[in-house]
Amino acid sequence: MMTSQEYIESMRKLNLKVYFMGERIENPVDHPMIRPSLNSVAMTYELAEKPEYQEVMTAISNLTGKRINRFCHLHQSTEDLKNKVKMQRLLGQKTASCFQRCVGMDAFNAIYSTTYEMDQELGTSYHARFVEYLKYVQDNDLVVDGAMTDPKGDRGLSPSQQEDPDMYLHIVEVREDGIVVRGAKAHQTGAVNSHEHLIMPTVAMKEGDKDYAVSFAVPGDTEGLFMIYGRQSCDTRKTEAGAEIDLGNPTFGGHEALVVFDNVFVPNERVFMCKEYQYAGMMVERFAGYHRQSYGGCKVGVGDVLIGAAALAAEYNGVPKVSHIKDKLIEMIHLNETLYACGIACSSEGKPTASGNYLIDLLLANVCKQNVTRLPYEIARLAEDIAGGLMVTMPSEQDLRDPELGPVVKKYLKGAVGKDTTNRMRILRLIENMTLGTAAVGYRTESMHGAGSPQAQRIMISRQGNLEAKKQMAREIARIDTSLDK
Repeated sequence: MMTSQEYIESMRKLNLKVYFMGERIENPVDHPMIRPSLNSVAMTYELAEKPEYQEVMTAISNLTGKRINRFCHLHQSTEDLKNKVKMQRLLGQKTASCFQRCVGMDAFNAIYSTTYEMDQELGTSYHARFVEYLKYVQDNDLVVDGAMTDPKGDRGLSPSQQEDPDMYLHIVEVREDGIVVRGAKAHQTGAVNSHEHLIMPTVAMKEGDKDYAVSFAVPGDTEGLFMIYGRQSCDTRKTEAGAEIDLGNPTFGGHEALVVFDNVFVPNERVFMCKEYQYAGMMVERFAGYHRQSYGGCKVGVGDVLIGAAALAAEYNGVPKVSHIKDKLIEMIHLNETLYACGIACSSEGKPTASGNYLIDLLLANVCKQNVTRLPYEIARLAEDIAGGLMVTMPSEQDLRDPELGPVVKKYLKGAVGKDTTNRMRILRLIENMTLGTAAVGYRTESMHGAGSPQAQRIMISRQGNLEAKKQMAREIARIDTSLDK
């Protein structure tokens, strides 16, 4: 396994093509707006080195027998599934941000089982290819950007009906030695911090859409691939001198990017689906289930930090023992642990797939994510309530450091007796960062739209909820004679 420093140096060696705010970024690793997100990924390596976290951060590969980072692992039991959620909560607690390796891990597990079943029915050889690819990833401890979401264009039209065929990533040429693809993947978490991109289809497909049924992997610096880095709330604060307090979370962060494939060639050994449209839906459904499970860990860890920040804000405001403040903190804890309970529940009810790796309970995973589309918003609202209006009206750090204005700021922004004004500003800025600033992208908005927007889970809950069986239970208890019904 790589160390955190080895990971950082490995990213320096890549010749990534990254654009941000109209300019090409020659050195993404040290760019002030990008580096906090790289630090979050580096934490996935740092914790894996620590003996006290070995059980949750690492696993023994079923492919090589070696100890690997859990982010590269295929789940072999319900205990593995639970440890995944525990790992994600731990990393959320350590970074208060998105650590960007979950999508790749969830893609590994979805593609592994789907290619196995596809090969069994169709006589293809994608599973063996994917196993060799995953061995490469595990042996080199790589960060892989799992990429599913297409721009989609007109949402009322299927991929093949789009006015512009590139609205969904698609195969434009099949060669003897591989395929050529064109299109883009949107909202790609951690794309600029990834060694590889692992592509999946984004929707279930019919035969007319078969050119869009494609799964493959390419290095981040492959020819024809480039990224446009996403703009985030308060992102330019990272380039301002004397703005460390104003950042709220100066060390860690997350990012998303638009990843564009401009006639990219993919060799056969890295192609895991090529027009087998019948299996696009299975791959999408399994990936979505795994990723909806993930939110029962990562968002809970970030929630832990937000709850702690709200409790500290109450102390700096001088009201930690006021009954309604205590009640709000209790409610925040209750909501956060409810999310965690869902993540653990869908893991505990997991079952092995035909390929041998374990799949979570899909119904409970979708219930987990449906709750995540709602409860973090209430946790954030309560944090803002406890923090007070000063969170969004206080002067900048530059004013605090100014020889003339500084004493005035310290005098009038002071809260509880014996509490430092600077520390009060720090904790309020952290809450701002998590509820309104750059971290809100990964906590609030991603809670809503990540791993599928709310209606996607409701469709799956309807499909998995087995309403007919529940109706039959009611008939039997009530002694319904169905012959009497017309």
